[in-house]
Amino acid sequence: MTLGGRTFPRIDLKAFKQSPRANAGREGTPVLTVVTPDAPRPEATPTPATTGGSLIDEIVRDGARRMLAAALEAEVAAYIAAHADQVDEDGRRLVVRNGRAAPRQVVTAAGAVEVTAPRVNDKRVDETTGTRRRFSSAILAPWCRRSPQVSEVLPLLYLHGLSSQDFAPALEQFLGTSAGLSAATITRLTMTWQDEAKAFARRDLSGVDYVYLWADGVHLNVRLDEEKLCLLVMIGVRADGHKELIALAEGYRESAGSWADLLRDCARRGMRAPVLAAGDGALGFWNALREVFPQAKEQRCWFHKIGNVLAALPKSAHPGAKKALAEIWNAEDGDHARRAVAAFALAYKAKFPKAVAKITDDVGELLAFYDYPAEHWIHLRTTNPIESTFATVRHRTKVTKGPGSKAAGLAMAFKLIEAAQARWRAVNAPHLVALVRAAAVFERGVLVERPTVTTDRALPTPRAA
Repeated sequence: MTLGGRTFPRIDLKAFKQSPRANAGREGTPVLTVVTPDAPRPEATPTPATTGGSLIDEIVRDGARRMLAAALEAEVAAYIAAHADQVDEDGRRLVVRNGRAAPRQVVTAAGAVEVTAPRVNDKRVDETTGTRRRFSSAILAPWCRRSPQVSEVLPLLYLHGLSSQDFAPALEQFLGTSAGLSAATITRLTMTWQDEAKAFARRDLSGVDYVYLWADGVHLNVRLDEEKLCLLVMIGVRADGHKELIALAEGYRESAGSWADLLRDCARRGMRAPVLAAGDGALGFWNALREVFPQAKEQRCWFHKIGNVLAALPKSAHPGAKKALAEIWNAEDGDHARRAVAAFALAYKAKFPKAVAKITDDVGELLAFYDYPAEHWIHLRTTNPIESTFATVRHRTKVTKGPGSKAAGLAMAFKLIEAAQARWRAVNAPHLVALVRAAAVFERGVLVERPTVTTDRALPTPRAA
C-alpha cells in the first residue's frame, strides 16, 4: 500500500496465525499478521465468526501493541540522542542501546498487550552519590503489569459491589487475561485506602469554616468480628454553601465519650464551633457537643423523631399522626408550627401521653431550624445527607457480607463517602450561609434588614410668625 509516496506493509484481514503466548488458554483466537508484498500469502484459517473470537478486539489490541512499541522505541531513541555527546576517554558513547527486555503482558484498557521493551546501557556515574545512572521509562515502568487506569478502576469495582472472588471470571474475557485479578491482588490494592483514611483524619481544619453540621452513628456488620462496627460521621456545610465530610471515626456504641473524643480532636485541628448541629436523639452526641462546643444550637432530626413517635402509637393511629406531625415540621413558620404542636398534643395526649411527650419535651430543639433561612429548612430538619450517603455503604456491605475487619470497613466507608461527595450539591441559597455565620437575624425564614441610621443633624423647626 502506497501513501504519500511511502510504501507500507499490507495488513491481511483474512490471514491469521495462532500465537501461543498471547492466546494461551484461548484456542482459535486469531492474531493479525503483517504481509509484505513479496512474502507468500499464508493459507486462510477459520474466521473469527466461526471460532467465536472478536476481530475488532484483536484489531484494537494489535494496534495498542504497535503504538506502545513505537512509543517505547521513540522514548529510548530520544534518551540516547540527548546524551550522544557524552563519551568516555576512548571516545565511546556512555549511553547506548542494550538489547531488549524479556516479553511480558501488560493489562491495559484495550486488554492484555504483550510488550518487549528496549533497554539502555547507561555507563554514566552520578558525581554526587557515586552510583550508576539508570534509564527509567516514563511510559512503562520495569515493574508495571497493569496500566494506571486499570489499577484505579479495579478497586472502584470492588467498592461498588463486585466481590474480590468475582474479578477473574467477570473480567478475564474483557481484558484477555486473568493475571492480576486474584482476590489477594484486589485486597492489596484496597490497602492504600486505610492510609488515605488516616491522612484524612489528621488533616488541618483551621482553614475551613463549617456553619452547619450533621452528626450520626452508623453500624455495619464485620464479617470476621462478633461486634458491629460503629462509625461516627460528621458532615458540614462550608461558608460557601457546599457540603463536605468533616470526620469519620470508629466509636463505641455512640457513647458520649467517643463523640467527645472526636469533637475535641476536630477542635484541636482548628475546627470552629458550628452555628447549628443536627442529629438524632442519641444523648451521647448532645452531651459531647455541649461540652466541646457549648455555643452551638441543637436541632433534632425529624426523620428519627417521627419513627420514635409512631413506635409509641398503635398502627391504626399512624395515618392521622403522620398528617399531624407533617403540619409541624412542614409548617409555614415557627408560630404555625407551635400551634400545630398544641393541636397534636390536644388530639393524642389523653390516650397516648408517651407519644406526645416525645414532641413536647424536645419542642425547642425540634423547631430550631425555623430561626434560619427558609431555603435551608429542608436541609436542617433531618440528617438525610448522612442517611442517603450511607445507603451506598450498606448496599456494598450486603454484597460482601460485611468488611473483613473494622479497619477495612472504615477505609471502605471513607472511600464510598469520598466518591459520593463529588456528587453532593450545595444547599439552597448558598449565599445565605455566610450571613448565618455573621449572626444575621431571620424572621419567618426571611432576612431582617437592619434599620438605616441617619447621622445628619435635623434641621431646626422654623418659628411661627
